[in-house]
Amino acid sequence: MKLARWMEKEKKYEGISLLIGSALAFSLMSVCIKQLNGRFPIAELVFFRSIFSLLITRVIMVNAKIYPWGINKKLLFLRGAIGTGALFCVFKAINSLPLATATIIQYTYPTFTALLAWLLLDEVLNKKIFIAIVLGWIGVQVVVNPFWTNSSNTFPISSVGIALSGALLTALAYVIVRKLSKDEHNLVIVFYFPLVSIPITLPFLLKQGVYPIGTEWLWLLGIGVFTQLGQMLITKGLSILPASYAGSINYSQVLFASIWGIIFFSEQLTIYIVIGAVCVLGATLISISDLPDF
Repeated sequence: MKLARWMEKEKKYEGISLLIGSALAFSLMSVCIKQLNGRFPIAELVFFRSIFSLLITRVIMVNAKIYPWGINKKLLFLRGAIGTGALFCVFKAINSLPLATATIIQYTYPTFTALLAWLLLDEVLNKKIFIAIVLGWIGVQVVVNPFWTNSSNTFPISSVGIALSGALLTALAYVIVRKLSKDEHNLVIVFYFPLVSIPITLPFLLKQGVYPIGTEWLWLLGIGVFTQLGQMLITKGLSILPASYAGSINYSQVLFASIWGIIFFSEQLTIYIVIGAVCVLGATLISISDLPDF
């Protein structure tokens, strides 16, 4: 009995570690996108990310002798299409908005994830996890000093709308991943993402593509590496933890984004970051303490 409980506890902490690792990887992906200064069309960024993901995932699957086509092909293709749409929106938001602002709008997705998981997957949305979601949402608002409270810092409504669309599509993609993970191998789910996105982005690339020069190759490679790593980690994490808990734990990406903002983009450490960090840490700790048995 004690051994079984210990194994369950280890499994939970594995899920937590995977999700925090994915948040770190995605935050580094954002840095790579921002470093390219908007010179590349969004479709080209998605294409490079997808090519890298397709090749790496396929090699791993061949070595592991994993059947690539899965069981629920319709839902796998839907996950790929929704994920591609989310990636377009997220990349566009990062290019058109300050990194902190794009991150905060993107990180309204845990709230959407929890609600969609409750509606579509019948996952329990109890009081503690609801408090964690709200606390984390407040924290990320404080971290970036919300744009709607600063009259000198206005952004196009279209850019904000795109960022919110990315958050909603991200939440829907994560809920689908959670459902697929019950029957599909994690690598199969990851594999379908580029399998769908490459045909979608290729026509745009042929028409609007920009040839990379110098260090731009490294930033493009970084987008591929960190997005692939983040995707694999979060897919595995969602196979362990309920989607609503995973969403609140992933608020940690905002802290990483704030750190990278200071290091790479000369953003100042403010009282907003300190207070927001406490809120986000509190949300994560509440989520971890309230993890269910499974």
